[in-house]
Amino acid sequence: MSEAKSAEPRPYHHGDLRRALVDAARRLLEAEGPSALSLRAVAREAGVSPAAPYHHFKDKAELLDAVAHEGWETLGAQMAEAKSQAEGRAQLTALGIAYVCFARDNPALYRVMYDAVRDKEALPEDIHDKDDSAYCMVRDTLIEQGADPTAEAHLELATIAAWCAGHGLAEMAGFTQFAPLKEALGGERRFLEAVFEHMGLFQHPPGAC
Repeated sequence: MSEAKSAEPRPYHHGDLRRALVDAARRLLEAEGPSALSLRAVAREAGVSPAAPYHHFKDKAELLDAVAHEGWETLGAQMAEAKSQAEGRAQLTALGIAYVCFARDNPALYRVMYDAVRDKEALPEDIHDKDDSAYCMVRDTLIEQGADPTAEAHLELATIAAWCAGHGLAEMAGFTQFAPLKEALGGERRFLEAVFEHMGLFQHPPGAC
């Protein structure tokens, strides 16, 4: 029996119902994956009536959008924390490692974050339009490291390239074929650092001296 099914429901008493429902959805997501999510299951996990979620979400898709939004917020916070602990050009690598670690530690949430945009025509504002978003943090760090902010197309391409580098490594970092290399380099983090160090973008941002 899964952890979510065996655990006692967490009764909701008062306060922010929407927050309680999103938290319940994340617990189910982490324990059982997206297929286990339904408004009824989330209501049960949150300890509310089956009708209660409909006060905030018209269907499962809206609930997943809210969970995805939470994921982008959390990713941004973790990347900001990682950047604050690094200096100079190491900040770009720190951002990339934080991205990969988030994906590794929250695999189901990470999938939902991207699944929520696959059938839409544009990236959600959580990624692209908010000045404090994780994506914009990468762009701003490139500028801080010497990229020309007036060369808008070049800067956007560089930001996409950096984002894709983190996203690609997040998809591949767990492959067992890399285990000997990780051991030789001194562990998971040193492996991630070494991969980013071999990407010219992370060593010499476009426009840097």
